[in-house]
Amino acid sequence: MMPESKGKSAVTVRIGGEDHVIRANVEPEYTVRCARWVDDRITEIRRQLGLIESHKAAILAALSITDELFQLQAQKDAQDAAAVRTAQRLALRLEKALAAEPGREAPAGGEGKGGGVHQESLL
Repeated sequence: MMPESKGKSAVTVRIGGEDHVIRANVEPEYTVRCARWVDDRITEIRRQLGLIESHKAAILAALSITDELFQLQAQKDAQDAAAVRTAQRLALRLEKALAAEPGREAPAGGEGKGGGVHQESLL
């Protein structure tokens, strides 16, 4: 999450050996942190590939960072899906346990639909 700033602030950063003035609606420290990440990736690519033109190193850095982003998004999506499945299984187990108690009715909506825990079943 980006730390929002009240207005646009300008900060000078060094990326790929060149100074750039960046104006953004975030805290200057965040902009510096982002610029450092990009610069580090460019430096890493230049170290791996040797002499390479600046714009090509920047393109490869952008592709590398985008690949990293997509991989992390896929991991998060998988974790989110697993959390939803776990919550649905737990809700179903809770509904079955509550329905099995003497004097309780099955939750509205029927058993086994995985529709979640109904408030009246928690009382």
